[in-house]
Amino acid sequence: MTRVVLVTGGGTGIGRAVAARFVAEGARVVITGRRADRLEAAVGELAALGATGEGADEVRDAAGGQAGGRVMSVVCDAADPAQVAALAARVGALDVLVNAAGGLPEPRPAVTGTDRDGTGGAEGERLAGVRYQWESAMAQNVLTAVLTTAAFEHRLRPGASVISIGSIAAERRGGSYGAAKAALAAWNAFQSAALGPRGITCNVVAPGYIEATEFFRDGLTDERRALLIEETHDKRPGTPDDLARTVFFLASAGARHITGQTLHVNGGAHTTR
Repeated sequence: MTRVVLVTGGGTGIGRAVAARFVAEGARVVITGRRADRLEAAVGELAALGATGEGADEVRDAAGGQAGGRVMSVVCDAADPAQVAALAARVGALDVLVNAAGGLPEPRPAVTGTDRDGTGGAEGERLAGVRYQWESAMAQNVLTAVLTTAAFEHRLRPGASVISIGSIAAERRGGSYGAAKAALAAWNAFQSAALGPRGITCNVVAPGYIEATEFFRDGLTDERRALLIEETHDKRPGTPDDLARTVFFLASAGARHITGQTLHVNGGAHTTR
């Protein structure tokens, strides 16, 4: 039976590479994200990989959005409960859920004089910025996975896989982003215990430095890039395909007894025992 796969944050970077790996397998893949133009472009790119054939109409009818062969897109903010609920109702049953939506905290919108409450002064404004940063990190990197998984919990077929994208930042120097990714791993262990009796596995794949993504928003210096590569044992940056291959394995028959785990894919930059 053809598998149905949902990849949140599937328009770029790691999410797009994961989608491509499942499309190549012949799965029916739904990608989501907040930017319609990026999703539409990704559908075209993935369709060009040869993802055509029977089943495209069935996927389009089930979920709407842009379609191209076996892959299609739905605009959805995975941190918005209403949008996630609508997505689940349209997509239906899943074999694989990949929670790849996430990213660095978004900057706080500029505060005008009319927006100030006048009680906290400059220190109050500073702390409001701290709060905004942490809430943004949690919303993007934890709530996106929690809400999407909760929405599809009863739509996951027996033997399904839930795979979430974590980060090496959960282990060191992570700030609000790292704390959010650490919370994601703790939630994953809980979710694994809850879904395990149905034969559903839940795991986190935690990358180190991965090139060819939008993660650093063009803010990575040559010196910082060199340092991140030097920290690895194999002296190379990771690629989105490195992550995609690991995700694909965790959704395979060979990984049915692997659940509740965080798998580090970082070239040895962070090691475990």
